[in-house]
Amino acid sequence: MAGYLTTHVLDTARGCPAAGLAIELFRIEGKTRVSLRKLVTNADGRTDEQILPAAEFELGTYELVFHCGAYLDACGVAPESPRFLDVVPLRFSMSEHAHYHVPLLLSPFGYSTYRGS
Repeated sequence: MAGYLTTHVLDTARGCPAAGLAIELFRIEGKTRVSLRKLVTNADGRTDEQILPAAEFELGTYELVFHCGAYLDACGVAPESPRFLDVVPLRFSMSEHAHYHVPLLLSPFGYSTYRGS
């Protein structure tokens, strides 16, 4: 089985998918972050394509960067100065050739993640 990576962002404060949220993917190589791609979530809070497709999948350490502050601004969430959550980086490792699903559950003052299916 070939490995690949997906995500899903849900706005738990509003009870809906987080549409229009910018996401970046980096591969971590030693102390260097290598940019792999930039995507934006669709109306379902998912990306239209796999974040890391099977053809590009490699075992290793990665970082998903979720641009939550811009999303919250666009939703009309009143900003504090500075915003409590702006950019949320999630660093994780993939150690097997499998489907990795790394969702983000987001609210203006907290978030959680897990390895999904």
